[in-house]
Amino acid sequence: MTAVLQLRDVHRTHGTGEAAVHALAGVTLDVLAGELVAVMGPSGSGKSTLLNLAGGLDAPDTGEVLVEGLALSTLRRRELAGLRRRSVGYVFQALNLLPSLTAVENVALPLELEGVSARKARPLAEAALSEVELAGYAHRFPDEMSGGQQQRVAIARALVGQRRLVLADEPTGALDSVTGEAVLRLLRARVDAGAAAVLVTHEARHAAWADRVVFLRDGRIVDASGPLTQPEQLLETAS
Repeated sequence: MTAVLQLRDVHRTHGTGEAAVHALAGVTLDVLAGELVAVMGPSGSGKSTLLNLAGGLDAPDTGEVLVEGLALSTLRRRELAGLRRRSVGYVFQALNLLPSLTAVENVALPLELEGVSARKARPLAEAALSEVELAGYAHRFPDEMSGGQQQRVAIARALVGQRRLVLADEPTGALDSVTGEAVLRLLRARVDAGAAAVLVTHEARHAAWADRVVFLRDGRIVDASGPLTQPEQLLETAS
């Protein structure tokens, strides 16, 4: 399998002087096509920073991030934006749904920005909404839906089209357990079809869906394991 995402000795510091926070300190990680990697760790360990760098939303101070073999540091701003639209799907804690667009319009937007006609993008967006059990909500605006329904719209937007890399930051945080498990099954199915995914989670039962679990502490990978029937084991060994 080829590596879809590669982080090479990545360092990222926020702030300067005494206020500096070393969010990542020498992280090296490969995520292969067909692989779901769960990232666990306490608050402030660098999990969200890792996702931001992986998707090109932030740049490392030193080190390199590659997506499908392309070094993000070598891309112009327009090229980087195009790569994100085509190849990377995001589900972040801030859902970033546009309030003036309906659910189906929010999901179709990345496709349309990439040049797919509205006539072709709309059925793909409707299919993605159906996958997260929101077929009847396509024409509702975000403020007409619950927090959990809005989160499922964000997940549909991340998975629509042929995304090669999916980055998910606590994607089930606003969902009940049954819906959360359904979302993880959907993410797992996309990975089994050939995508690569990074899942940040505090829930050991969610990490159990992953092929590999890495544990971050103070910006460093302190432990890693293959699939675990009880991911709590990793939390215990890394403490």
